[in-house]
Amino acid sequence: MSLTDAACRAAKPAEKPRKLSDSGGLYLFVSPSGTKTWRLDYAFQGKRKTASLGRYPGVKLVEAREERDRMKAEVAAGRDPMQRYNITFEKVARDWFAANRSKWKSSYSERFWRRIEQDILTSLGDRVVSEVQPQEILKLLREIEERDAIYTAKRICQMVSTIYRFAISEGHASSNPAENLMSALKPLPKREHRAALAESDLPEFFRRLRAYDGDETTKLGLAIVMHTFVRTNEIRYATWSEIDGDVWRIEGDRMKMGKTHLIPLSRQVQELLAQLRELTGHTPWLLPGRDSNRKPVSENTLLYALRNMGYHRTATVHGFRGTASTILNESGKWNSDWIERQLAHVPKDQVRSAYNAAQWMDQRREMMQWYSDLLERNAKEDKLSFNSLLM
Repeated sequence: MSLTDAACRAAKPAEKPRKLSDSGGLYLFVSPSGTKTWRLDYAFQGKRKTASLGRYPGVKLVEAREERDRMKAEVAAGRDPMQRYNITFEKVARDWFAANRSKWKSSYSERFWRRIEQDILTSLGDRVVSEVQPQEILKLLREIEERDAIYTAKRICQMVSTIYRFAISEGHASSNPAENLMSALKPLPKREHRAALAESDLPEFFRRLRAYDGDETTKLGLAIVMHTFVRTNEIRYATWSEIDGDVWRIEGDRMKMGKTHLIPLSRQVQELLAQLRELTGHTPWLLPGRDSNRKPVSENTLLYALRNMGYHRTATVHGFRGTASTILNESGKWNSDWIERQLAHVPKDQVRSAYNAAQWMDQRREMMQWYSDLLERNAKEDKLSFNSLLM
């Protein structure tokens, strides 16, 4: 039974895509999001193909039928009507990127697109998107693997597959030639985790920190990172304007995932910051550079301090995050969501990605005070007071 314009208008989305058939291979494709696209299934030289004729109601029913008839006539004359559309992989990739780039920080999206240009478009960019074969994609992935870039090859495979899912939703392709290629790729090498201290290592760490004869601001910086478990760049570029009472607020443009991050400051951290302010409060930076107060501390200052304390391979600044995560999770006292939020781990799935920087703030404040108390107890193993930690 042929469609009517009223039936097209009344078509509602469902959990799965719907096809409302008209005639001659023409149908209205209704996506779960509610988008309605005219599509035409036809055969050319023994191969089944699907053409997208535009979105309804921009393209009316009568117009879709007229285009169907023109395409059928081209097939009968021995010409593939899809060549008129000439939808290349690069065009689809650019359309997909434009539709998604607002989800990412600008610096990340620029790197992301460069990766697509360098590793994908050089091989597939000018290919008609509906004609790319799995073997072509596997060939470019093998070339990436030959550079010993095993992880990159897997990421590129995921990118191509994601772009093809977009192409299918837009009616430019009927299948995803990358969806089954992951199993054909080389396995990832065993990952070496960043060196992290165990809870039993903490008394010795604080003993070495007290004995460290380096710059006082560096010692304070290491202690603050141990209590707050922020990333290296988050402490490096920290400014006094971000500290407001018992909260440290880091705006999204400084965070890895582009989301504002709030850090409840325990009593101990506030004491450390008070000591630090006496030393650096005349500069905008919590940890100013040694040669110029106009710049923050250099990237490797904290890491070099750890090495000078004897932690060449057994501890890193980033490893403090692993230490905190392990201790907090193994304590059994704290909800894993609170811990993940305090680590600034943003869920990737769309359902949970609605981000509230202040979520669980009361619980996180209690958790952070508990963690600082635990660190203080370990710093007092030799019966010294907390204030002597950095004296």
